[in-house]
Amino acid sequence: MNEGVTASLRSLLPWVLLVFACLTLLSACHYPRPDQLDDETLNAHTRDSLTCLYLHHYTWNTNLEVRTDSVQLACLPVKDCYITLYKGDRVVVAELAIHSEDSIDSVWVKLAHSQEVQGWVAETEMKQAFVPTDSVSQFIYVFSDTHASYFVVIFALFVAAGLIRAFRKRQLRLVYFNDIDSVYPLLLCLLMAFSATIYESMQVFVPETWEHFYFNPTLSPFKVPFLLSVFLLSIWLFIVVLLAVLDDLFRQLSPAAALFYLLGLASSCIFCYFFFILTTPIYIGYLFLLAFFIIFCRRLRISLLASRYRCGNCGQKLKAKGRCPHCGAINE
Repeated sequence: MNEGVTASLRSLLPWVLLVFACLTLLSACHYPRPDQLDDETLNAHTRDSLTCLYLHHYTWNTNLEVRTDSVQLACLPVKDCYITLYKGDRVVVAELAIHSEDSIDSVWVKLAHSQEVQGWVAETEMKQAFVPTDSVSQFIYVFSDTHASYFVVIFALFVAAGLIRAFRKRQLRLVYFNDIDSVYPLLLCLLMAFSATIYESMQVFVPETWEHFYFNPTLSPFKVPFLLSVFLLSIWLFIVVLLAVLDDLFRQLSPAAALFYLLGLASSCIFCYFFFILTTPIYIGYLFLLAFFIIFCRRLRISLLASRYRCGNCGQKLKAKGRCPHCGAINE
């Protein structure tokens, strides 16, 4: 009986460790509470500012810009008096008020366009109509707002290029199916899929972490929550691999063929992005990402075995020693 209990506990141990690991990772996905709040010598204004930053992800003197056509600020406490701001106008957060009895929004923010032009707006409306003036935040907003139209244009260009190549009866190279002699293009698609999965995971499970990053952006993967650090590292790695792809591509193909290949690679990355963005919330995306990783590992193994040797004369890859099929030189 004791042996049976022991065996059952051993079988449950991996699952307990898995749950513990998941809880640890999730706990590391949030921005920590500022340590300065425990400092008793901290003045009231600074303490309130840090508390506001921790709870609402922005604080006083945060610079914002109107991105909608127009937005109205209420001149409270005067009723039915509003100030209209237009697209491109910049404001600064001047004050924060909590109205728990308000049925519309319990948090109201006072925004100042100038000394004369100031007014209040509900926090939910502010987050919809205003964007932080930081360049990274501006890029995130533009990309999130227009990425679909840009991707459709790139995909349309690839389809048109494919039709032209097919019309001219030339072979069209594609990632994985008729790929160049390099694993970097497939790795680039894998990184796009991975980044999209991490991004959507943050949106679903820890949206406040992404919101804090949106209002306080950084390009450094250090001193940020673990999940966000992984996302930023994947973006930097994506850029590095992209440079490696360009280097391999223009060494192996003519400029015209390289251009067609780049359009196909862009379309593949677009497909990976949308596919994993849509499948991650229903958890299927994680299974597909694992399958994608296994496919890449197999392709990498084949590539390493195929490039075990190189010709001492022309430098081309050889599967085995002997006569080079490219230049005819004997390699021993």
